[in-house]
Amino acid sequence: MTASHALQDKTAPDSATPKVLPATTRRKINELFTREQIAQLTARSDWRGAWAIISTWMVIAGAFAVLARWPNVFTFVGALVVIAGRQLCLAILQHEGSHGTLFKTRWMNDVIVDWLCARPVWQHLHKYRAHHFVHHTKTGTEADPDLSLHVDYPVTRRSLVRKFLRDITGLTGLKTLYGLILMDAGVIKWTVSNDIQRLPRNGRRWYHYVVSALRNMAPMLLANGVLWGLLALAGHAWLYGVWVLAYITPLPLFIRIRSIAEHGCLERTPDMFVNTRTTRAGWLARITVAPVHVNHHLEHHVMASVPYYRLPLMHRMLRDRHALPPAPGYLDVLRQASARNPTFTANA
Repeated sequence: MTASHALQDKTAPDSATPKVLPATTRRKINELFTREQIAQLTARSDWRGAWAIISTWMVIAGAFAVLARWPNVFTFVGALVVIAGRQLCLAILQHEGSHGTLFKTRWMNDVIVDWLCARPVWQHLHKYRAHHFVHHTKTGTEADPDLSLHVDYPVTRRSLVRKFLRDITGLTGLKTLYGLILMDAGVIKWTVSNDIQRLPRNGRRWYHYVVSALRNMAPMLLANGVLWGLLALAGHAWLYGVWVLAYITPLPLFIRIRSIAEHGCLERTPDMFVNTRTTRAGWLARITVAPVHVNHHLEHHVMASVPYYRLPLMHRMLRDRHALPPAPGYLDVLRQASARNPTFTANA
């Protein structure tokens, strides 16, 4: 069994996943794991998938409840951080569903994940799946659709600080919202990266774009309308504004740090053992930038059919076989990502 077999998940559309990966990406998985270990690592569970979603929403509900009961600057900031971290968690659970690993039952990965994880954070499971499987097959190459998320690193420390300031002040988040509207309207190609591609007009008029936007935004608006309605029924409709503010900031900061850690400042090569990084995550990282073991990213690229809750076990197995280097922490990665000499011109 090779890594190419592990990436060919049965839930992936044929058009999104090539039958054979480039030769340089193949690694002998069966030299690292026995058949029994592979079966153990790739076993999926409906109840664990359900608990992942339920517990994520319970944390969000808890953050709302604390802020509603004791509204002050400290609970407000704490709620922003916790809710943004769980919004990222919902996006990561969508990622799990796109691989068909969150639930054992296929329709649950397709339907429950789309409505309870993707739509509330303005994502689209099936579009994401097609995009993401190209990322897996083209990681470390110029054809990687996520290359723009990390290609410019390292930058200078000043440049990284400017990026972080744009994130935490909401400028990045507002730009993201604008991009999401344009994607739903069909003005630009759908993506989760920074690579903007304008779509041809093909005779469309302005009202065609409006209709497309409303149609594509409808599931997101419905999911968020339900959330607002539940908060309103609880007598605290104003808390929905905290949800929106968390989405605008600090979520973009968490996404940036996660993207840098996964593929930033690594060799441009198709070899997944070299182009992808696993990062050590403490309790603060798990709350913010590394929910549901997403920090075990190299393991995920090696065998994408492994559910998130088995990635730590896979990590220990690979470490025991001396197949992985020690994982750096997120601060270590950020130091590396901001280590460019300021005499060079860095992208702001």
